Amino acid sequence: MGETIIRDDRAVLSITSSEVELARAFKARVDQLHRADADAASVLIGLRGGDTVEMPAELSSLIGQVLDLVSRGCTVTVASVPNELTTTTAAKILGVSRPTLMKLVKDGVLPAHKVRSHTRLLSKDVFAYKERQNAKQRAAFDELRRLEDELGLSD
Repeated sequence: MGETIIRDDRAVLSITSSEVELARAFKARVDQLHRADADAASVLIGLRGGDTVEMPAELSSLIGQVLDLVSRGCTVTVASVPNELTTTTAAKILGVSRPTLMKLVKDGVLPAHKVRSHTRLLSKDVFAYKERQNAKQRAAFDELRRLEDELGLSD
């Protein structure tokens, strides 16, 4: 079994290769059963005493995503994000400098508001912008691959 290290409010859970294999097998079984019942939105958990507890759909979705990543051998970090972000934190999330972030705010690309003299951004706006940028990058990469194929430059 993996080892858990807890420091302050952070925990690191190491996962063994056998746990990755178990996650793969479990995920495959869940996927197989889920296809049979496509309307299933929540998970029913059976306890040893015979009782059952229904896991809310949002939580079962989160657990499903973690299980999927673990089954692929990925490292998973779970953290909460506040509703409002400082400009420094938003810039780190987006992978840009703070001045670049402030230009995006000034140009109206990213909505922001003032809390006294400080600029704050809603985390949902920051993550939506990041997703739009990622989609643009994927589209540009796909177009580049298409051009390579068209020109016969790919292997």
